[in-house]
Amino acid sequence: MNKDIRDLNERIKRESAFLADILGEMDKIIVGQREMLERLLIGLLANGHILIEGVPGLAKTLMVKTLAATIRTKFQRIQFTPDMLPADIIGTLIFDQKQQEFVPKRGPVFANLILADEINRAPAKVQSALLEAMQERQVTIGEQTYPLEEPFLVLATQNPIEQEGTYPLPEAQIDRFMLKIKITYPGKDEELAIVRRHSLPKAWKIEPRATPQQILLARQLLGEVYADEKIEHYLVNLVLCTRQPAEFGLAEIAPHIMYGASPRASLALAQAARAHAFLKRRGYIAPEDVQTMATDVLRHRIILTYEAEAEEITTEDIIRRILEKVEIP
Repeated sequence: MNKDIRDLNERIKRESAFLADILGEMDKIIVGQREMLERLLIGLLANGHILIEGVPGLAKTLMVKTLAATIRTKFQRIQFTPDMLPADIIGTLIFDQKQQEFVPKRGPVFANLILADEINRAPAKVQSALLEAMQERQVTIGEQTYPLEEPFLVLATQNPIEQEGTYPLPEAQIDRFMLKIKITYPGKDEELAIVRRHSLPKAWKIEPRATPQQILLARQLLGEVYADEKIEHYLVNLVLCTRQPAEFGLAEIAPHIMYGASPRASLALAQAARAHAFLKRRGYIAPEDVQTMATDVLRHRIILTYEAEAEEITTEDIIRRILEKVEIP
């Protein structure tokens, strides 16, 4: 390891200390789910929005609210419903009788952390209004365009089992999310700890452990995390394999993939791997960083065929085969 990487390692160890403080505060409220908590921090570091999927009662909303409480920043929770309008998200023009003119009234999207609760309950126009803000980092009200304050991060939740009264996100829009995370049920020991902790009369108080400036500084440092040429080829090969599986010796999965991941997936995987290395206090990307983040980056970017669905093959199954087959540097 050369001197530059060693120096970068030391800088990252210093500048990433606040992340351990955030995790420590979140552990006061959230039992287990360490992998999920780390993914939230990776999205925050990598400037990438996150879609969280899980059945009701798995603390999706609580996790996001707890994360927001650990940062001295603006937080807004938006509960999506079928009768919402785009103006309910971005704001609108209202008539000021004193000034005799229309003035902008900003909506809840003008915050740093946005919890988009049950995003699939809102109609397509509302989803598009939010996703446009996510992509462009700006909002247009009337003829005026307003930049959104950094850091800006959308953490959206959706329920995978209740389909009545929902509007599933189109593939082109779901691709705007850097990560799609699936939360599973806790184990018996964890669930027992949840019951015991939340039956106590004590109210846990979350202390802010980070500022927006620390997050923005960490994002700048993230760009310096070293990616060897072999690592770059590896992560691109993983994405290419979703589009051209036969070229990587996986012709058997080709009939199961209708569309593979786009180049946006390669960008997201590289950035997520950098953030994972940063979280582990390293100044370089290792193969395990790419492997760890591959499923969350790719699971919502691979479109399966009807044949795959009939055979109950999931995108996770496809990604698992790709990770097994593509040569690790």
